[in-house]
Amino acid sequence: MKFYLWLILWMNTVFNSSRNMKAKKLISATKEGLKMEESEDEKKEFEEAKAATEGLCKLIKEVLDDKVDKVVVSARLADSPCVLVTGEYGWSANMERIMKAQALRDASSSAYMSSKKTLEINPTNPIVKSLRDKAEADQSDKTVKDLIWLLYDTSLLTSGFSLEEPATFASRIHRLIKLGLSIDDDDEDDADMEDLPPLEDDAIDEESSMEQVD
Repeated sequence: MKFYLWLILWMNTVFNSSRNMKAKKLISATKEGLKMEESEDEKKEFEEAKAATEGLCKLIKEVLDDKVDKVVVSARLADSPCVLVTGEYGWSANMERIMKAQALRDASSSAYMSSKKTLEINPTNPIVKSLRDKAEADQSDKTVKDLIWLLYDTSLLTSGFSLEEPATFASRIHRLIKLGLSIDDDDEDDADMEDLPPLEDDAIDEESSMEQVD
């Protein structure tokens, strides 16, 4: 009984405070549509960076395909290269994670309410700038695609979602570690070949040569 009284009191407090906010609409920071106040100089600088990053947004959308609903340039980010946000009326990342953990969940409602993710790019971030230059040089570069997937996977984690394919994420990390350490996959193949036993043909040739000596 005390719990219900406390709940009613809390709801009344929330409703009363919301009515006293002069009709200001409350917006979740984890959903799309968040707009920040900017000066004229900041708006001009953002528009220039946005125009320069449009090509990268199209490439990211082509690589990620149906993993994201759209890829846009955002002004909400300060330090992060990108972030995943959800639709205004869909589930949040936390709610989606909770519903996926339910044993008796309704698959039809889950498909309807599951969040449509939007990847928002920070055009002034050094990672995004370098990736944009690398993509302009060669869009078919495998490293560019790996970096795009890594940005998407890390955005899943930082935005509160769960990784869909942890093993694939780990393999991409390992490839970048090899790249940073200048490890070539061909070197590993040669090392594996050295560990293999000699072929039977080589053994036969050695026996025939011994017989000729005798």
